[in-house]
Amino acid sequence: MTKYLCKPTVAFATTLLIGGLAATPAVYASSHAAHHRAYLHGHVSRQVLQADELLKNNKFDQAEALYHDALNKNKNDLSARVGLGMIYAKTFRLDRADEEFDKALKVDPENPIAHCGKAITAVNRLQSSSLTVSRTKASALAQAESECNRALQYDQKSPEANYTLGMVLKEQGQFDRAQAAFQKAIDLDKNCSDAYAGLGMLSLQRNDNTSAMTNFKEALSINSGNSTAHYGMGKAFLAQGQVDDAIGELNTSLYQFRNSAPVHFELGKAYETQGNMVGAVQQFQEAVRIKPEIAAPYIHIANVRENRGDIELAIAELRSGLEVVPNNAELLLRLANDNLRLEKVDDAIKDYEKVMAIAPGSTVAGDGLTRAFYLKAQKESTGAFFASNDFNDAEKSIDTAVRMNPNNLELRLAQAKLYALAGKTLDLKSIGTPQNDGERVAYAEALLAQNKFKESAEQMNFLINNTASDKQLLALGDLALMIKDLDSAQLAYNKAAGAPQASERAKRGVDQVAKVREKARESLTMANDLARRKQLASAVDKYHEAVFSNPRNAEARDGLAAALERLYPNEAKELHEASNQYRCYLALAPTTPAKEQDRLQKHIAKLDAKATKLEAEMAAVPRKGLIARLSPRRGFQPTTR
Repeated sequence: MTKYLCKPTVAFATTLLIGGLAATPAVYASSHAAHHRAYLHGHVSRQVLQADELLKNNKFDQAEALYHDALNKNKNDLSARVGLGMIYAKTFRLDRADEEFDKALKVDPENPIAHCGKAITAVNRLQSSSLTVSRTKASALAQAESECNRALQYDQKSPEANYTLGMVLKEQGQFDRAQAAFQKAIDLDKNCSDAYAGLGMLSLQRNDNTSAMTNFKEALSINSGNSTAHYGMGKAFLAQGQVDDAIGELNTSLYQFRNSAPVHFELGKAYETQGNMVGAVQQFQEAVRIKPEIAAPYIHIANVRENRGDIELAIAELRSGLEVVPNNAELLLRLANDNLRLEKVDDAIKDYEKVMAIAPGSTVAGDGLTRAFYLKAQKESTGAFFASNDFNDAEKSIDTAVRMNPNNLELRLAQAKLYALAGKTLDLKSIGTPQNDGERVAYAEALLAQNKFKESAEQMNFLINNTASDKQLLALGDLALMIKDLDSAQLAYNKAAGAPQASERAKRGVDQVAKVREKARESLTMANDLARRKQLASAVDKYHEAVFSNPRNAEARDGLAAALERLYPNEAKELHEASNQYRCYLALAPTTPAKEQDRLQKHIAKLDAKATKLEAEMAAVPRKGLIARLSPRRGFQPTTR
């Protein structure tokens, strides 16, 4: 007589948490005797075998009814009780699943399938969007691993236990051990579809699409209803640019398991790649509905809004995500970038500083923070914020980031930008030579902060002229527009307009550049008019607006310098700014006659000397009263009796 009279299969729910998103539950069909302890004694009824087959085919209601009937006839039928627990686990009635597994283990503490079931419910609880559950992820996974080890203690040859252990180890980030566990399950049962799917997901994480596809195909040849394998195939196809094939696989997975956030998310990415933005947003929103605490869908919806020019809507979407996960660095970073695009410089600075507090070594946040301060310097009198807490905090944050990443050229260039704004110019050549696009952009911005307009333009032109990708060209155009490098922005958008799929977006960019140029022209015209009427305070404000809108506007720089000099003849800070604006004018007007250049250079030297003298006088009388300190400003005279 053989040890097993037949080989029933049992399907039970497992859940992979892929990339932080709840993925599809996988159906595990093992040729190993799932109810082997009861089966050894011939205690598995025909009714339970029929229920097992229904469970394997995802016919949950029918299977559940049969398991209940079996338990009504014999409340001690462990096979029926474990099967019922698996039904509850698969349909996410997790408390009831645990109750059934606990009842089974009370009768048979060494039942490996019940221990597997306990592990599955522990992992499946992590799909909850409750922040309390999210915070207990480590302990839940530790509990699940313990249950798997107990199952293996009682049955080392259980494919179910090995597969479940692999799933748990994967979630713990122990990928090599997870791979070994999945492979062990396959060695014990060549028809272990879920284990092949598990190997495929590990291969995807390692960007090994070839191995991933091989494993997914094997999983599907065993069980075409393996929704995780269809999901993985969709991801692999999408990574290889086979969008139509990806959509087909993802829709198949979604048909098998509707409530899957990662499938909706990947489907959204596929539609986005096709240019079907309405469909993409619908899928991303569905992913958010299922798993609101995951950042990626919010960011992709923001991408769509940004590409349409709806920056305010993008910000609203990002804020929705931050309501759920308030300290998510990725969401904060995108929010900061969008605030900067809307010229909400102070808001952007606060958001960048939050990112630096969460991720002190963030290169992107460091670049963004110094970019924001550069724009602030154009918008306001430079001395107005160098002594502020914001600026001091920014210096500390960047210095910390550089200490953490001393060989990161982009961070060191960001540091150089801040130093330049504070009047401490560094030789950029001593920092290093840019080797990639990101470093060249940072180098160009650092040159711009040092008012080396020609050299900065050369770096940006090199980048734009050597970029073929329309997406990268649009990104360069957006960045240049953000920092008001209007000539570079126009060049990038014009080049991108040659690609049919980017023409509309590029045209919108060119229109935005034109609007900013017009805004700068209007501000300059008004500033000149105010200066002629000797309304110097208002003129300075308008000149700053013109410089902010177009830092390469030589006439605005010249007018600002003259107005500052006239309005603040005895203020060191403003005189230094005036001399700096004259230097910018000379750099931006290289065709100025040599005689005029010499005259202006001498005038700059006199302004700096006078400002230095005023600083020395102020330092000599640090306790000077408020009235006395205010009296030189704008002709103010204290009243006397």
